[in-house]
Amino acid sequence: MSYQISATKLQAYNRCPYAYYLRYERRFNSNEFFGSAALGTSLHQALAILHRDWHYHEPLPKRTWVYHCWDQASAGLTPTQVEEGRAILEGYYDKFITPEGALSRPLAVEGKIQAVLHVENLEFLISGRYDRIDFIDGGLELIDYKSSRDFKIPASDEMDLQIGLYFLALEQTYQQSLKYLSLWFLRTGEKVRYRATQRHKKQVRSVISGLALRLRQDEIWEPTPGKQCDRCAYARYCPAITAEPSPLPATLSASPELQLALRL
Repeated sequence: MSYQISATKLQAYNRCPYAYYLRYERRFNSNEFFGSAALGTSLHQALAILHRDWHYHEPLPKRTWVYHCWDQASAGLTPTQVEEGRAILEGYYDKFITPEGALSRPLAVEGKIQAVLHVENLEFLISGRYDRIDFIDGGLELIDYKSSRDFKIPASDEMDLQIGLYFLALEQTYQQSLKYLSLWFLRTGEKVRYRATQRHKKQVRSVISGLALRLRQDEIWEPTPGKQCDRCAYARYCPAITAEPSPLPATLSASPELQLALRL
């Protein structure tokens, strides 16, 4: 059985192995880390419809097509959210579509990719979701829509891991190299583009190798103190933060037995 890994999990491990161990190995759940806004989900769905279902017989869709897509995706939202989402998509049309002069058909929208990676005789199943993938300059550009209110760029080390993981996955899925990973901020109309390189692929292999050794040898999952500790739901259980950490809840399951496919 393969060990499943994603960009979110790998970033969590890179931030703090101990928090990773509690969340993913001991299944110590915390609602602080999860949950998605309904408006953001609906915006992503509307953009998927917009790019996937447009007939592409004309250079650009009319604004009414944007409204139609929003009507399909906004069921269940409050009237305030419906109006807010409509305004955001109008801004998307003005800032991201109209200036291009023509709308290009994407390779894929709103989907999942998977790949297999063998490290330290363990098999990792890489999985991830994407908002859109375009062909560009003999390679691929992965576009990630951001619907948050703030224009906040992720930390560079987290972006490096995300780029490297998608580099590996897209090579196996499409036999094409990832050229760029781009963040499109829907509310502000800003784009941030990262060039993907072989360095990113090597880096993510190195981090996964460290995780593999920990899994195989059952080493101590030591905490890594840092700025993330201020918002960590596991702080009161952590010996690096609390002089007398609370014991883990008795209801937690024992650390799951490692069941990974070995390369013999």
